[in-house]
Amino acid sequence: MAEERKCNETSCNGDCSNCASAKQHSPQDFLEKLNAHSSVKHVIGVVSGKGGVGKSMVTAMLAVLINRMGYKVGILDADITGPSIPKMFGINCRAMMDDKGIIPAETANGIKIMSCNLLLENPDAPVVWRGPVLAGAVKQFWTDVNWGEVDYMFVDMPPGTGDVPLTVYQSLPITGTVIVTTPQDLVSMIVKKACNMANMMNIPVLGMVENMSYVKCPDCGKEFQIFGESHFEELCSEMQIMPLGKMPIDTSLTELCNDGEFERFDVDYLKSAAEMIETATK
Repeated sequence: MAEERKCNETSCNGDCSNCASAKQHSPQDFLEKLNAHSSVKHVIGVVSGKGGVGKSMVTAMLAVLINRMGYKVGILDADITGPSIPKMFGINCRAMMDDKGIIPAETANGIKIMSCNLLLENPDAPVVWRGPVLAGAVKQFWTDVNWGEVDYMFVDMPPGTGDVPLTVYQSLPITGTVIVTTPQDLVSMIVKKACNMANMMNIPVLGMVENMSYVKCPDCGKEFQIFGESHFEELCSEMQIMPLGKMPIDTSLTELCNDGEFERFDVDYLKSAAEMIETATK
């Protein structure tokens, strides 16, 4: 595992958010060194305050769209206990290793992927690890994986604002984050926590995506807001965040995920979002 940084405070409880000692350091002080054989230009975190909002779907779609624009793309699956990225892309092999580090899996179109499931003998086995071990695994995905040349690396974050998101923000040179929400007011409230965490860590918020925004009738084409009226634009305005787009509930995407063929999608829900990310990171 990557070496854990030690705190000089004898009363340290592992929570750096209110620690006077930690506040003496800038975020750059905690950055881990990238694998010596790798070059990563931009690191984009995909986050939310809670689970079940579709972070992995948004991560995968943005990665594919950026890849289609001609860029070299990687996905670091930081959702250690609930990894879904390999399944979406039909990756079932275990990660290999050579003298340059762990070799990430590659999708049919060359997107590089590293996920905890690629290290398990049984992909159905639960990962029952405590916070510091989870955080250490994420660091290893950065320090020990030979990513080669990557223009955009997307980090699929676990829900919440705990150990792993904090580790990602402190240990990786995050270019910016994309916030994922859904129409429910409860989700919007919790999403604000994720946004405020990014602001606390001085991480730029590139924009927000609303998932499950509506469902379109396949017969008449009428849109139904089954989770209630969307207040996406108002939320973005309140939080002073760029709206990147809305995604509906689309069963065709679900089928592609189930079949491991997500790269074959032909919808453009987040095409403008990918273009905005490209522009914001030039």
